[in-house]
Amino acid sequence: MRYTLKDYQADAVRDVLDNLSRAADDWRRRDDLSAFSLTATTGAGKTVMAAAVIEALFVGDVDNDFAPDPGAVVLWFTDDPALNEQTRARLQAASDRLSEPGRLEVIENTFAEEKLQPGKVYFLNAQKLSKNALLVRGARPEDDDPEVQTSFDNMPPPDNRARTMWDILRATIQDPNLTLYMVLDEAHRGMKSHHERASIVQRLINGAAGTPPIPVVFGISATVERFDRAMKAQVGRTNRPPVVVDPARVQESGLLKDDIRLEFPAESGSVNTTLLTRATRKLQEATRMWHDYARSEHVDEDTVVPLMVVQMPNKVDNAELQQAVEAIRNAWPEIESDAFANVFGEHRDIELDTAQISYVAPQLVQYRPHIRVLFAKDAISTGWDCPRAEVFVSFRPASDLTYITQLIGRMVRAPLARRIPGNDLLNSVTCLLPRFNRDNARQVAEAMTGSRDHDRDGTGGGEGRRTLLAPLDMTPNVAIGKDVWAAFDRLPSQTLPRKVARPMLRFVSLAHALALDELDKRASHRAYQALCKVLDGFCAQHDYRFKQAVEEVKTVEGEILAVNTYGGRVTTAGSFLETADTRAIEAQYARARRVLTPELARRYAERLAQRDPDNDLLEARIKVAAIGRMDEVTGTLEAAAERMAGEWFDRHRVGIKALSDERCAEYDRIKGMSVHPQRIDLQRPRIRTEETEDADGNPLPVRSHHLMADGNGNFPVGNLNRWEKQVLDTEMDRNEFLAWYRNPARASSDALAVPWRDSAGNWRRMCPDFVFFHGDADTIRASVVDPHGTHLSDAIPKLRGLANFAETFGDELHRIEAVAEVDGELRVLDLKDEHVRAAVLNADDDIKALYTGPASAAYR
Repeated sequence: MRYTLKDYQADAVRDVLDNLSRAADDWRRRDDLSAFSLTATTGAGKTVMAAAVIEALFVGDVDNDFAPDPGAVVLWFTDDPALNEQTRARLQAASDRLSEPGRLEVIENTFAEEKLQPGKVYFLNAQKLSKNALLVRGARPEDDDPEVQTSFDNMPPPDNRARTMWDILRATIQDPNLTLYMVLDEAHRGMKSHHERASIVQRLINGAAGTPPIPVVFGISATVERFDRAMKAQVGRTNRPPVVVDPARVQESGLLKDDIRLEFPAESGSVNTTLLTRATRKLQEATRMWHDYARSEHVDEDTVVPLMVVQMPNKVDNAELQQAVEAIRNAWPEIESDAFANVFGEHRDIELDTAQISYVAPQLVQYRPHIRVLFAKDAISTGWDCPRAEVFVSFRPASDLTYITQLIGRMVRAPLARRIPGNDLLNSVTCLLPRFNRDNARQVAEAMTGSRDHDRDGTGGGEGRRTLLAPLDMTPNVAIGKDVWAAFDRLPSQTLPRKVARPMLRFVSLAHALALDELDKRASHRAYQALCKVLDGFCAQHDYRFKQAVEEVKTVEGEILAVNTYGGRVTTAGSFLETADTRAIEAQYARARRVLTPELARRYAERLAQRDPDNDLLEARIKVAAIGRMDEVTGTLEAAAERMAGEWFDRHRVGIKALSDERCAEYDRIKGMSVHPQRIDLQRPRIRTEETEDADGNPLPVRSHHLMADGNGNFPVGNLNRWEKQVLDTEMDRNEFLAWYRNPARASSDALAVPWRDSAGNWRRMCPDFVFFHGDADTIRASVVDPHGTHLSDAIPKLRGLANFAETFGDELHRIEAVAEVDGELRVLDLKDEHVRAAVLNADDDIKALYTGPASAAYR
């Protein structure tokens, strides 16, 4: 894979491969049919996950201990030819193995192979299986529907095709050496109720024209409920567990923009051009900010070229387009003449009096940086997205809520596929809605945070996404001293542990990164040298078992069974021992490569061969294969890799902090490749955005002394409840109070994060509400105070996570406290107290008893 998978993507790929492995085994052994789905919100990278899965099918996956399927054939099916072409390009971009010549093939009308070939992905769309399509002429589907049968009876004569697509599929499925895997992209389409006439895709899945059903069906979509229902209705097909990606983890990853800023007129009347002028200024501002960011990061200034999308009504004339273009040009006279384009359904260039609006295919917009303003109508074709889209204007009426939310959902991908540290403005998209009012805008807001039932296309975000109706951008408070910011820099935060971790992969990834950034040019070589020394020590420590394993590799042991021809009784008649040939040795060496990783196995074999001139490479591989047979080796290597990675992170801590945002994020990712929480440093916020009005448009209350502030030194606190404000005011009234920080509620580099486990054992992340700073010029003390609601089911697990955090970092912080309101009184748990921590860790589900028992005290 050319891309490093996000944690949630790697977990989803692992679950998909597990389903595929079981499904393929059931097909080969018992001809059992299987189906399952992958569900992930728009922008989660479903195609990237699919690329990793397909690559594993063809060449294996060492990280997931997944052996390749030599007979794997993948049929990628959609109802849109353009989407197939786009997907093919994305798969090539994602995987170097899939970009090899001949791996990816679009099935055209001239396709006439006898059967589909293993190790290839074939792209097919529904139109090519329609009743008059050339690929199926001459076919007679075995369908009970008279309309379908009649349509084939009335078809023109076959076009001298040697075989139809149905024949090709039949030969493929019936070949015992092949396994046909069907990937159904946008799986919710074409899946009508089983009481209605079967669609083309259903006939393909269930079998038609004498063709057997597809053995393994894998549906991918943001919303797959219809697909799942259809598969459950099929007799004789096993439905495997669906793979569902948590939207909160997608949002956490930084792949999607955190904030959607909605702007709308406060008064009625024609304000179209006024808001379009404002939108153009927003586009100019975004252009300047991305330019400045690229310059500060020492990358190409055109790394992100912002785009504005203007959504027009379906019935739009040239006069309206001319008016829009003039408004944009008046606001931005320097805009280039070729900066305008359209993605209208008519697929044609539009000539205006003073401009040409060229047509462009939606999937190409991202790669045409000269296009700065894109005109659209309905929701753009499924699967399209444009990460550089920073500003959106819709002239559609409020009744078109679905169209608008669908198009906004296409604009939420982060341009750099990562969160920009501490900059809420660059992590947002601005949407101006001239024909909306506050109530309409609130409906969009609810849809885009995933809280409305009508989010049928999976465009809503997960926990952590915000929609802002009256945003205010704040910068570092000039009244806060450098010493307070230095105390902020020292605050500890933690990574979210992985379900499954590979310490050796983590160690080697760290070494590669250090070499790439020239912090240690020979780090990769040193890492493998260190691991080889671990293997030397392991073999010496387990010398007797190692020698035994070498002999086991060199021989093939078998058993002789005797069968009584009359009674059928089976008895053991003896055993045999034969010298292993080269092929048998290579098979065992291949197993060792999966245990040790291919690169370590190769390097250690070469090390052994160079060490003893009397032994050739085959003898060295025998020894490596022997090591792979010893169960203890994995634990030994992983423990050593975990220890060495920690030492290297400590050694290069200062150098890593001096790197760019992108490279620092990569080291945080590598550090997080562990089953244990890892300490990371916070980064200072640069631009903090907060809501300034309540749901009815009234100004929100503010407080001073926050680390981030507006021009008056204030910070809005309208999102705090009554007793959270009481905690804030109590802390501000304490002696030697200096400053406070409202910890962001989402995973970001400027948020203090604490991992905790939910009831299912999955790791989650919480961000305590407040950090307070007290002290004087000589000593500044930081305290974490979390007003902790008692009414939610996850209150106790989160409290345990905070207790573990206090156990680890208690010496670095003045106070770590959880506060809750119980029976009208604020109570506090001092988590730096070991007796309080013990009470929390041993508590049952009665959180109220904790706050009223001896472990608590009145909060004053």
